[in-house]
Amino acid sequence: MTRFTTRITAGPDDIDELGHVNNAVWVKWIQEISVGHWRAVADEAHRDAYIWVITRHEIDYRGNVREGETVTAETWLADDGPRGARFDRHMRFLGDDGKLKVEAKTTWAMLDQATGRPARVTAEVIAPFLA
Repeated sequence: MTRFTTRITAGPDDIDELGHVNNAVWVKWIQEISVGHWRAVADEAHRDAYIWVITRHEIDYRGNVREGETVTAETWLADDGPRGARFDRHMRFLGDDGKLKVEAKTTWAMLDQATGRPARVTAEVIAPFLA
């Protein structure tokens, strides 16, 4: 699977009353990184034809990240491939200390942008993510 990696530094708006990145921010980052992966790898015609929605999150919080700290985010598609309009995506966030902070598995569904209806993930759509 093609992996997509980026770095994120926690800003003041990401921090909750406990002094670390809020759980809702992790969900936002998961979505932003997943969409970034799609935009970076997918064929332009597919980017124009389809849009993705999250249907399920499974998130394990393993450590805290404070304001000013940076994590490396990595995402990839599950090895078992798409199931109809859906596929699973894995995500992990590592601190600069190399420790796992958050890991997640999210299920996404592909929609036809013109109709808003689910669309089967074809071999052509998924191929760039398998390279």
